[in-house]
Amino acid sequence: MSVGEALRVFIVEDHPIVRRGLVDVVGEHHEVVGSADSASSAIEMIIERRPDLVLLDVHFPGGGGEAVVKAVRAVIPEARFLCFTVSTSRLDVVRMFNAGVDGYIVKSSEEHELMGAIAETMAGLRPVSREVAGFLLDIDSDAPEAEGLEKLTPREREVVELIARGYTYRETAANLGMSVKTLENHMGSIFRKLNAQSRHEITRIAFETGFLRPDDQVESSDD
Repeated sequence: MSVGEALRVFIVEDHPIVRRGLVDVVGEHHEVVGSADSASSAIEMIIERRPDLVLLDVHFPGGGGEAVVKAVRAVIPEARFLCFTVSTSRLDVVRMFNAGVDGYIVKSSEEHELMGAIAETMAGLRPVSREVAGFLLDIDSDAPEAEGLEKLTPREREVVELIARGYTYRETAANLGMSVKTLENHMGSIFRKLNAQSRHEITRIAFETGFLRPDDQVESSDD
């Protein structure tokens, strides 16, 4: 997705005044495709509307942000989530990142900081407010070290399979039912996780690790 391009954002916040404020603020920069005040209603609408990013609090009825992230990721692995909350609790930060959020911003942040965090999340980064940044060491030290393609999400591995087999970006996007821009977002994440600089390096990794066999490769054309 191009820098500055409007996103489709869904907001989960159980305080009506805060929710309306977020809809107004985010709506000045992006398209707000819906909002919810509970986990059950949020999960249903997010899966139906497929936003680019979900902006959500940590605590709200029905299991809070953790329940939403886990339920949606089970259906849409490539979904992006950014916490926007008053909580600076280590327990909340660790729990939300373990559930699968991409960033964690406190509500004392300025509007430009929130918009910047949204952009960073979509770029595959991990924006975190300084108030809770120290807790990332706890998260990273608790997590087992991933190796190679095991670092990738299920959706990213699907992308690698087609790219390594020789499909173009356009063909890969069509096969996976996504836009080319969404595919490019996935490729950016894959490049970072595999420390690769080109699709040819990704192809080499896929075959050297046994993820694909030599007879899986097909002729390709450049995008």
